[in-house]
Amino acid sequence: MDGIELEILWSNLIGIVSEQAKALQRIAFSPVVREAGDLASGLFDARGRMVAQANTGTPGHINSLCAAGLALSKHFEGKLVPGDVVITNDPWMSAGHFFDITVLCPIFWDERLIGYIGSTIHHTDIGGYGIGAGARDVHEEGLWIPPSKLYEAGVPSALLHDIIKHNVRTPDHVFGDLAAQVSSGRSGGERLIALCKRQGIADIEALSDEIITRSEEATRRAIRALPAGTFRGESRFDVPGGTMIDLKAAVTIDNQLGEVTIDFTGSSDASPIGINVVMNYTHAYSTFALRSTLNPEQPNNFGSLAPIKVKAPEGSIVNAKYPSPLNARHVVGMFVPMPILKALHQVIPDRVLAEGSGAVWTVQVQGKRENGEAFTSSMFNYSGGMGARAAKPGPSATCYPTGVAAVPVEILEAVMPIVFDRRELRVGSGGEGRVRGGDGQIIGFHMRTSSPWLLNAVPSRLDRGPEGLDGGEEGAAGRFLVNGQPISEVRKMAMEPGDVVLLETPGGGGYGAAA
Repeated sequence: MDGIELEILWSNLIGIVSEQAKALQRIAFSPVVREAGDLASGLFDARGRMVAQANTGTPGHINSLCAAGLALSKHFEGKLVPGDVVITNDPWMSAGHFFDITVLCPIFWDERLIGYIGSTIHHTDIGGYGIGAGARDVHEEGLWIPPSKLYEAGVPSALLHDIIKHNVRTPDHVFGDLAAQVSSGRSGGERLIALCKRQGIADIEALSDEIITRSEEATRRAIRALPAGTFRGESRFDVPGGTMIDLKAAVTIDNQLGEVTIDFTGSSDASPIGINVVMNYTHAYSTFALRSTLNPEQPNNFGSLAPIKVKAPEGSIVNAKYPSPLNARHVVGMFVPMPILKALHQVIPDRVLAEGSGAVWTVQVQGKRENGEAFTSSMFNYSGGMGARAAKPGPSATCYPTGVAAVPVEILEAVMPIVFDRRELRVGSGGEGRVRGGDGQIIGFHMRTSSPWLLNAVPSRLDRGPEGLDGGEEGAAGRFLVNGQPISEVRKMAMEPGDVVLLETPGGGGYGAAA
């Protein structure tokens, strides 16, 4: 395909899926989607291969969506008609916990299926336990939606809508977010048909072949430029309750085939609390870690991910099997890049970064307003500092690898009875070194209520801060305080009116020995 023509068509595809994602973000009900960008959107060809992703979203969602879109297209192959919309939140098929619902909108043009627009977003509520790690198996964690038709020939599935309505605490918010996914997906489909008409093409199959083939070849070229061998890294960190987790990664580079295999053999076994990670989510953050150091300027799609293989023993904490609890899977999943980067430091030291705070600290509150009305918040997140890079400091209060933003405190105070007493940088918490790690942040809040309330909080790295790299010093460990007392609790905490919560997130590790 002619390079100029391909570039024009490619920019059109990116425009379609990015506009669709922005529309979804603007009209979503959940603050974590609307304000923080906790979402993913992708364009798929008729064979279910992700061709293009939006220029917004999180790697855990985006690369999991690539797998979910393919799985859903195969599941419903030959069973779709115009107006159908399919849905699932199956953790092992999609993004690893029930809160992340994937919606796939088939695109029909003159009765022909020419592709799909897919999205995965974090929903406010899915019933069950809530966002914390305290459930004992996956069935305590909320509503499980198997691959289903949310709309059939344009008509809402009455039974499925009724099941969802009766299993969540905030049905208006859930259905508002589902409507945002469906309407933005249909809009993206209309724009894809308009592109095909404008270019005089019957479908995007030849275009997707060209994009996917070129993307895969570019990734293989980048891998072939690396030295062959197996390189190892390890990361240790504590999780809610104080348990220490080991993640070990062996990164094997085959510079003849242009392939990389990442093997997590030797990592911790699955946990009895809800911090376990399914392979889709492990694969998502593993491929992100490698792609962001190799060729981040290349498109991220089915082709660019194909040369990266990820393995982990079944039943380990990064390849959890049914019925392991999963709701706080980000607590471990967002640490997946850390041992990979340590291994890559032996190969491309100038392109990696030191350990950062890892997982965002996630908070959810439930209680009653002063008028007695019950509320359940969406989750809200706070990050620590990023690790230092070879030539640049780590950004402060910025989470690697997720990239999700914090919901502004003004928004949170407007939608629930919460008061933020402090929010400031935790100056000096970044590790020293030739280049300093980023600082964490301090957040203090209390609730405006005269009734007891519940707190789900999922902090990590309370025992030891992120390691430095190449002689850099470690960042400060985090602190989680209730009324001035340090807490490390797995389960929901019963709180009293007037209780004050203080979060001090970790600083990032330094890079290189200080002068």
